[in-house]
Amino acid sequence: MSNLNTSELSTSEETKSHLLQWAMVAFLVYLLICAVGMIGGGFKLATGDHAKELFAFASNPFAGLVIGTVATALIQSSSTVTAIIVGLVAGGLPVAVAVPMVMGANIGTSITNTIVSLGHVRAKEEFKRAFAAATVHDFFNLFSVVIFLPLEIMFGFLEKIGSWLSSFFYGAGDTSMGGFNFVKAATAPVVKTAKGAVEGFGDQIGGIALIVFGIALIFLSITLVGRLLKKLMVGKAKDIMHTAIGRGPISGIFSGTLVTVLVQSSSTTTSLMVPLAGSGAFNLRQIYPFTLGANIGTCVTAVLAATAVTGNAEAALQIAFIHLTYNILGVVIIYGLPFLRYLPVRAAEWLGATAAENKMVALGYILGVFFVIPGACLGISSII
Repeated sequence: MSNLNTSELSTSEETKSHLLQWAMVAFLVYLLICAVGMIGGGFKLATGDHAKELFAFASNPFAGLVIGTVATALIQSSSTVTAIIVGLVAGGLPVAVAVPMVMGANIGTSITNTIVSLGHVRAKEEFKRAFAAATVHDFFNLFSVVIFLPLEIMFGFLEKIGSWLSSFFYGAGDTSMGGFNFVKAATAPVVKTAKGAVEGFGDQIGGIALIVFGIALIFLSITLVGRLLKKLMVGKAKDIMHTAIGRGPISGIFSGTLVTVLVQSSSTTTSLMVPLAGSGAFNLRQIYPFTLGANIGTCVTAVLAATAVTGNAEAALQIAFIHLTYNILGVVIIYGLPFLRYLPVRAAEWLGATAAENKMVALGYILGVFFVIPGACLGISSII
């Protein structure tokens, strides 16, 4: 009887602990949304009507691509970078300038699992499989940029699709959802209080202070949310992954999306797969669709944050939808067309085999993709 009571007490305490952790996750998501609103308000306050002039250096798409890539590679979170971009757009950053930045964020986030794969470097066959599993994400994101950036430059189709989707939420008349956005109403008091706290410093200094505080709050909230969700969900995420991988591409893509939404990090999702590939538990073609789903799942943070920004709220939601549309179209076009479907897989297999033979190739690849190519893009942008 005593053992039964102890067991019931333990279960009750565990349930209370989980509920408390979920409540903390909800509070941190609330802070994240508030932080994005602060960035938008601070940016608008600091720049006034000169936002376009401030980002004139990034008006070239290559420069915007580099900013998104390098920022995400350094911060190691595309969710953080895209949330910051959403806040900047709300404050006046032109959507056209932000589009290449979110494309770059996709490239930058893939460095994490590439670095994780280096943990298998001592075992040749393991490293071959692990490095290929890590870099298939890189190649897919690079191919997406090669396909969609020229199309966006020529036709601006992503910008148009994003505008069309956001119009459903901020359209005219009674159909607009902007008038009864409860998330925005819930976060408005915090954002207004933060603005009031910096008013005494003047527009420029106060606006910059608000931006810095908002960015710091985004870092804090996403980091803590990530840690809590890993405790709560990673075990379940692994179960989903083991259940889904190998059951077909649709199941893999859906599961990759779901796991990434749960852990709020595509880097975490894709990094979970690297050891599985290295051990030989799954082959690259089984893991590949799961990686594609991770790209889609990582867009949730920006869409959520965009629902509550102040300032140019419709443009903020537009860039969030652009990021989502870009990743969905990447999957549809590259995976949907047979002649493109396995190009990232073949490129990753070749690179994995080459790197296993010569470890310096792996180092050269990381430096090239995340430093040399961005530098070359900046060089091209200065010429253009």
